Amino acid sequence: MKSTANPVGVAPRSKSRRSSLYKSIVSRYDLYLMLLVPIVWYLVFHYGPMYGLQIAFKNFVPTKGILGSKWVGLDNFERFVQSYYFWRLLWNTVSINLFSLLFAFPVPIVLALLVNEIRNKAFSKVVQNITYIPHFISVVVMVGMLMLFLSSRGGPVNTIIQAFGGSPVRFMESAGWFKPIFISSNIWQNMGWQSIIYIAALSGVNPQLYEAAKMDGASRLRRIWHVSVPGILPVIVILLILDIGQLMNVGFEKILLMQNNLNLEASDVISTFVYTKGILQGEYSYTAAIGLFNSFVNLTLLVLVNRFARKKAETSLW
Repeated sequence: MKSTANPVGVAPRSKSRRSSLYKSIVSRYDLYLMLLVPIVWYLVFHYGPMYGLQIAFKNFVPTKGILGSKWVGLDNFERFVQSYYFWRLLWNTVSINLFSLLFAFPVPIVLALLVNEIRNKAFSKVVQNITYIPHFISVVVMVGMLMLFLSSRGGPVNTIIQAFGGSPVRFMESAGWFKPIFISSNIWQNMGWQSIIYIAALSGVNPQLYEAAKMDGASRLRRIWHVSVPGILPVIVILLILDIGQLMNVGFEKILLMQNNLNLEASDVISTFVYTKGILQGEYSYTAAIGLFNSFVNLTLLVLVNRFARKKAETSLW
């Protein structure tokens, strides 16, 4: 009786859900028509190119096409993993993002908390505008500014170093200085823009919680730690998951512009290697395999971190 009762009970529900969906589509057809543009865009530019991923498992020859090229299986992946530059590329890519998570990720949170504590609204807007402006500087201009300021010949930074009796430092040509310069300039350029979402989340925190904490004798620092931070914790967790899901992706344009033969040991990452080998040297199958490996690692990290966050913080993407 139980085995026959469940399907009978489920069928009417599914039919009612379908009919309600159809009614919703018909009544709001104009809104659903607006969805066609992004859906078609995603299908054409995001899902359509997935057809070409099979060249990662082939020895792709443009004259033979994708279907006519020889199937080589995992040879391209094995070649990359067994190459002498595999660990260097992997470490440079992962280390830049790990250090960015360690140093750059908390900065917008701290900035948002500080802006939220400013009582003078006019001064608060001035601070926000000043910190937002660097985000709109193009990558080319940003790298040009770095080269100008850090130049060993008359750059302001080296001029100050020499004024205190030091010798000029070739910052842009040094492998040891590449990652600190890259990460610190990213912090300065993006901290204001990234703080917007935290400031918006803080505006949604119940003001009565601050009043209750103040009545209990909590200091301003205590109110920040016990009211403000828990109020934006779900947003922090979501953005952290997204950042970890992009762990293998680094700012390609900026790194390529800052890269030179003298700092290549620290600046050569997977994205720049794919550009050099795939676009400039035409090794399409090999670099497609590297890109697929990169995406697979990102997807794996995203799923694992999302599952961990769902269990520990009860907040996740899905």
